[in-house]
Amino acid sequence: MRRLISKLNLHRVNNLLFTLIVCINLYIIAAPLVPQITYWWNTHHSQRQIQLEKAIKTLPITNNQSGAISGPNRLIIPTMMLDQAALEGPVSNWFNILYKGIWRWPNSSTPDKGGNTVFLSHRFSYTGPRGAFYYLNKLQVGDTIGLVWNGKLYKYSVVSSQTVPPTDTTIEDNTSDAQITLFTCTPLWHPVNRLVVVAKLESIT
Repeated sequence: MRRLISKLNLHRVNNLLFTLIVCINLYIIAAPLVPQITYWWNTHHSQRQIQLEKAIKTLPITNNQSGAISGPNRLIIPTMMLDQAALEGPVSNWFNILYKGIWRWPNSSTPDKGGNTVFLSHRFSYTGPRGAFYYLNKLQVGDTIGLVWNGKLYKYSVVSSQTVPPTDTTIEDNTSDAQITLFTCTPLWHPVNRLVVVAKLESIT
């Protein structure tokens, strides 16, 4: 009798472990695809993209005597449904910063100085933020990017999108033209390269 009960218990444990393994595998497979579903929903049933386009057109919104835009430095990209803070920090702390979102590469320029300002972020992560640059592949030539930096709004227009190997560090080089470079790992399932988007400065308000 005891052996029978023991076998039944073992059978239940095995079933439970099998179910758990199946659920974990399904999550690993499905989780990276959820943002795609969310993007489709937002582009068809949400006003998010339109709201972000209006935000870029109507800024600056100020509440101080200096006339500067209030709030943190941030990237506003309607095509990507993105309005997120642009974080600063040393290279030695890169892991923790990228865990939180978008990071300005500290060895690159800043918008107020011209040249090439470089931002990077995760494409996807199972822990922490799900990757601010998940939709970077959605950007096309001509799309508008807004960058709030030190109280001013810099408006950029996308001029290129390409995939390069991780050894190509020229994307981080300074330039004579004022531009921003956004990059992340790609492809989604086997991120061995970099997806790089370059946008040129159009105006400052």
